[in-house]
Amino acid sequence: MFTGTVVFDLLLPGDSRSLKAKRSYVRPIVAALRRFEVSAAEVGALDLHGRAQIGVAVVAAEAAHVREVLDSCERLVAARPEIELLSVRRRLHGEDD
Repeated sequence: MFTGTVVFDLLLPGDSRSLKAKRSYVRPIVAALRRFEVSAAEVGALDLHGRAQIGVAVVAAEAAHVREVLDSCERLVAARPEIELLSVRRRLHGEDD
């Protein structure tokens, strides 16, 4: 069994000056990520209006499948024209960890 996690650090558009506006950008991204059958949630920068951190976790029998799913998630987030992807932090845990 392998688990993989990724945290996306996002810069939101200038009009996200309230938590309601921030949610309007974050919620569709989280919903789109969940179509990959992963756990996804906003995990950081909760009090910052112009920034967001979204965490994703996936579990699979093969490490290659975990990498494929995380790659797909990263492509989805990077392709969103309304946000800027500042950084991506990945971790892969196997049976030996």
